[in-house]
Amino acid sequence: MKAYDGMYIGGAWRPAAGQDVIEVVNPVDEQVIGTVPAGTAQDVDTAVRAARAALPEWAATPPAERAARLAALRDVLVARADEIAETVTAELGSPLKFSQAVHAAVPIAVAGSYAELAATYAFEEKTGNSVVHHEPVGVVAAITPWNYPLHQIVAKVAPALAAGCTIVVKPAEDTPLVARLFADAVHEAGIPAGVFNLVTGLGPVAGQALAEHPGVDLVSFTGSTVVGRHIAAIAAGQVKKVALELGGKSANVILPTADLAKAVNVGVANVMSNSGQTCSAWTRMLVHRDQYDEAVGLAAGAAAKYGERIGPVVNAKQQARVRGYIEKGVAEGARLVAGGPEAPREKGYFVSPTVFADVTPDMTIAQEEIFGPVLSILRYDDEEDALRIANGTVYGLAGAVWAGDEAEAVAFARRMETGQVDINGGRFNPLAPFGGYKQSGVGRELGVHGLAEYLQTKSLQF
Repeated sequence: MKAYDGMYIGGAWRPAAGQDVIEVVNPVDEQVIGTVPAGTAQDVDTAVRAARAALPEWAATPPAERAARLAALRDVLVARADEIAETVTAELGSPLKFSQAVHAAVPIAVAGSYAELAATYAFEEKTGNSVVHHEPVGVVAAITPWNYPLHQIVAKVAPALAAGCTIVVKPAEDTPLVARLFADAVHEAGIPAGVFNLVTGLGPVAGQALAEHPGVDLVSFTGSTVVGRHIAAIAAGQVKKVALELGGKSANVILPTADLAKAVNVGVANVMSNSGQTCSAWTRMLVHRDQYDEAVGLAAGAAAKYGERIGPVVNAKQQARVRGYIEKGVAEGARLVAGGPEAPREKGYFVSPTVFADVTPDMTIAQEEIFGPVLSILRYDDEEDALRIANGTVYGLAGAVWAGDEAEAVAFARRMETGQVDINGGRFNPLAPFGGYKQSGVGRELGVHGLAEYLQTKSLQF
């Protein structure tokens, strides 16, 4: 076990204001692998002041120079990709191959995309007799989750820096080690002191202090809808900008003309990936009643293959939560066809890959975000019924549509109330805007739309 000390503030590791620490636990064997300082409001204040002090110079730095710093950061992340993957595996429990392919590779791609965007984005434009300037919004507070611990940091830090903002990051308490590694990478890349700052700490203490701080101009939060609502209320009280990337209960709609086996197998893989700890996971599979029994059989078979292949969920509380939802599904009359509430191993926070059949749209497991390896399969009568079920939750983050004809899938997808839809297994695109309708959030991340969140407009009339 290693005791990590200090916060990265103003370009250096500085001692924390208080003595309290957070224990970092490996979810595979439940062993404490390290401790980090539990930041206080005083640490947050120091970090915000450092960010404010660095803002004028960084905002005035030419976009090409900001782009060069981001390119340097990407290169450092590439050089440290193995270390990133090993760190995420240790603190999140993610299998190493998945950590390499996703937890390390995706943030590198996102950092690279913003290095290019910073160099090419039109920070000023002419309209009529005006020149419109796109200027940095100011000091950004980024509060990030544990499920994709580095990706969620980079998806906020890279566009903020590209825009000319300075930033204070408060990472999730379960996965602070990769955030510390990232702070070292920022330092190595030569990003000026105070432009990026890191405070580790608990959400209700450090996160709250950061959201409330009057020196913050924008709060960008990724996490649960419950906490997002709280942060939005704080931001509204201070009339500051807020960007929220919250929960999901995404529908995977398999139309009768689709390749059923492919759609089901990819759909199960999507839900089991990262042990189901993905806000955009397709946790509701919608199948026409004539194909329903075949789809259930395929899904049960596919889920069985994941027993040894997925990692644990992040902590004991999350394990209990997911198992509680599985028990609720059984109690409400859904039929277990794979997995169940029993822990598959004596040690570690593991949950069996679980598939429910005979799920109706009003059941808890069809309405609430579980955040674990749990799939609900629902039947529909016709396309209108499928659309009503797909749109019938408070969320609207992601989804999928499968059909024999691409145009048919697109026509259905256009009617879904959701921010991102994959057509016949479309691949993740780091340049496409990511974010939700309804209670899945406010604003977008990634690409040009993600950059726009960190800019404000000023028009000069001539």
